[in-house]
Amino acid sequence: MFTGLIEAVGIVSELTRTASGFALTIRTPLASDLQQGESVAVNGVCLTVTGSDPAGWMADIGPETARVTTLGSLAPGHPVNLERSMRADGRFGGHFVQGHTDGVGVVDSIRQDGESYWIAVRVPLDLEAFIILKGSIAIDGVSLTVARLERAMVHVMIIPFTWAHTALSSLRAGDRVNLECDMVGKYVARSMELASRGLTS
Repeated sequence: MFTGLIEAVGIVSELTRTASGFALTIRTPLASDLQQGESVAVNGVCLTVTGSDPAGWMADIGPETARVTTLGSLAPGHPVNLERSMRADGRFGGHFVQGHTDGVGVVDSIRQDGESYWIAVRVPLDLEAFIILKGSIAIDGVSLTVARLERAMVHVMIIPFTWAHTALSSLRAGDRVNLECDMVGKYVARSMELASRGLTS
């Protein structure tokens, strides 16, 4: 479980195709604190640490993860948002983020507004039911509030601190981003779907 509050921005140093997907290496100061088997969200996708050294850490990306997220298209030098899994004894911020991408969106536009930035993202039509105005959405692992909502388009405002401390500042129009809708909303939508089919008691 994650919160969508980014701890650090790492840099992809290597992405190698393997027989079972990809092997990913990321440079970050967090590496010295990571243990083998630990969970880390990379651009909102939960990965398992397979090894680390003081300079960086490694993870495997399976074929399905590469297919349904943007991780398979990463390249050396690409900045990525990093968040370690939430501690049970820590303060909770952001919103509940599982690290399980619901779909991939496409950045439609980025517009500066004072010191903040508006990002508009085109979302898959099948995710619309899970997105509400003023609700939460994770974009590349960053917990954000839906400020405006149009047909298949989500608008979020990025405050200066978030812009300076995440990889969102490296996005450009046309870039693909990982999306995770609010978990509570998905449970509500699923419950309503079952109720409409007479499958709840």
